[in-house]
Amino acid sequence: MIKKVLIAFLTISSLSSAQAQATQDDPGADLIVVNAKIFTGNRAQPEASGLAVKKGRIYSVGSDAEILSLKNSKTQVIDAHNRRIIPGIVDAHTHVLNDMAYNYNVRWDGVPTLRRALTMLSEQAARTPEGQWVKVIGGWSPFQFKENRFPTLDELRKAVPNRPMIVQYAYNRAFLNKRAMEALGVGTDRFQKLPDIEIEKDGRGNPTGVIHGYTWLFLALETMVPQPTFDEQVSSMIYSVHGLNRFGVTSIVDNGGRWPYPEAQARVDVLARDNRLNVRMPFVDLQLGNGGPVNMVDLEVEAITKKAPVSPGQNLHPALPHGHEYRGAGEVLSGEVHDHENFDRPAVIIDPEKMRRFVEQDVMKLVQRRIPFRMHISYNENISPFLDALEKMSESIPLDGLRWSLEHAETISPENIARVKKLGGGIALDAKMALHGDAFIKTYSREKALETPRLRTLVDSGIPLAMTTDAFRAATFNPWVGISWMVSGKSVSGTEVLAKDNRLSRTEALQLFTRRAAWFMNADSEIGVIAPGNLADLAVLDRDYFDVPEDQIKSVTSVLTIMNGKVVFGAQDYRALSPQLPAILPAWSPVKFFGSYFGEK
Repeated sequence: MIKKVLIAFLTISSLSSAQAQATQDDPGADLIVVNAKIFTGNRAQPEASGLAVKKGRIYSVGSDAEILSLKNSKTQVIDAHNRRIIPGIVDAHTHVLNDMAYNYNVRWDGVPTLRRALTMLSEQAARTPEGQWVKVIGGWSPFQFKENRFPTLDELRKAVPNRPMIVQYAYNRAFLNKRAMEALGVGTDRFQKLPDIEIEKDGRGNPTGVIHGYTWLFLALETMVPQPTFDEQVSSMIYSVHGLNRFGVTSIVDNGGRWPYPEAQARVDVLARDNRLNVRMPFVDLQLGNGGPVNMVDLEVEAITKKAPVSPGQNLHPALPHGHEYRGAGEVLSGEVHDHENFDRPAVIIDPEKMRRFVEQDVMKLVQRRIPFRMHISYNENISPFLDALEKMSESIPLDGLRWSLEHAETISPENIARVKKLGGGIALDAKMALHGDAFIKTYSREKALETPRLRTLVDSGIPLAMTTDAFRAATFNPWVGISWMVSGKSVSGTEVLAKDNRLSRTEALQLFTRRAAWFMNADSEIGVIAPGNLADLAVLDRDYFDVPEDQIKSVTSVLTIMNGKVVFGAQDYRALSPQLPAILPAWSPVKFFGSYFGEK
């Protein structure tokens, strides 16, 4: 009797185990895409027509017949209709967490005429409630307009007569109407006194409403206007990420801002909890303090070791690979050695002795604790003393494989490129020359612009390298504007700003936003290439990037964006597949009426 019971138990256990194994190893793909022109980025298999996805990763890449043989009754099959597919775009330096008021802003990104931009302001002024501001905060350039100029104060005041208004151009200047000047106390003792501010005045000595300055001015101004509620901040993140997905962006590195760790992460947690974090978002952290001189590195160490302990590489959203990993400190590590990047003005040159002390006293703390770091330096005159000090420090405290990078590095020399590479660092460039190259020419010369940055030398050096947007304020979040500039050599105005021998092929330019950019996420073995085993991030484009005329590259968008094997954005034929967005907050948001980028609505 005991023997029969034992046999029956073993039989049931075997059946249960077999059923569990069958469920676990259920053959077939979760998602299949066929009838495509796939640029894989994989040199061993550069082209294909189909791919299969299983559990968030690429399962197989090959011909339509090969891929369709992996279909089962539950597989979702998508026909690409002979469209071009690329790996999901990686923006290795952007600032989503710095723009929690995204939904409050009129986005002039991509608007083709100043006339239309002013009309947008006028329309928004009519719906903005009392107590709120009409705002345009970055992402645009006067050189993108057909009129090829800034708006005048009279034009802006006519567009917005009855609400406070601020129109901010990068981190260079702001235009204010009378109500905004009164609210901020411009021209009085109430207005914050920050270094290097220039307030334009009329013939009578009264402020006109135009203010010139650097980063700190505009961060301060942002704290002086109405702030979004917590729910509005979460909504802003949802819609800014949606804007990224529209261009095929599936991964970013958030590069710090006025919302430090762990405060900013409470907003990300809401998206993660509701499965709405539709982009991989590793982050580096910037601790600005509460005003006044602070040691940002000390604040960073305090935040990650005591306030809310977290380790480099730790994923705060582990359900999503590389979902919200802590990737170290930066991009600003000290206000005293921050050289900004205002192309309307001459370069900010830092005292070499001050740079040396900063490396010896502060960067050393990060290296000793194995905290990765990213250092904002725009100009070669400042890169040289930084590398001098870093080389000296590494003799006694070796970097020893610690990932670090220079951010922006617009005018870096070939010699300093080689030094960064020898020290194991990377360089995260940005595409601001695409928007602001015309201003750079006026300040420095056309000859200097043509070699800024040294794209060909950088690519050929083999150094870890990415092109980024540095959105949402310093430049537009549309990566295709930067890709267009790298390939054509032209700014948004059509001006030649890159020499012919300093431009990249279409493949090289795209790789700086895909395969090569993945290094900055510590994900270069599984992101940026469409290959079996890699994470299933890809974009189906509205036109073939590799075949369209150069002047159309900046207009490329995605019609289907897939991140981690799920559809996060759909348009045209795939609109029904797009996840439904929650109602935007606030209800009067400019993004609700204009979209996040011109042409979306």
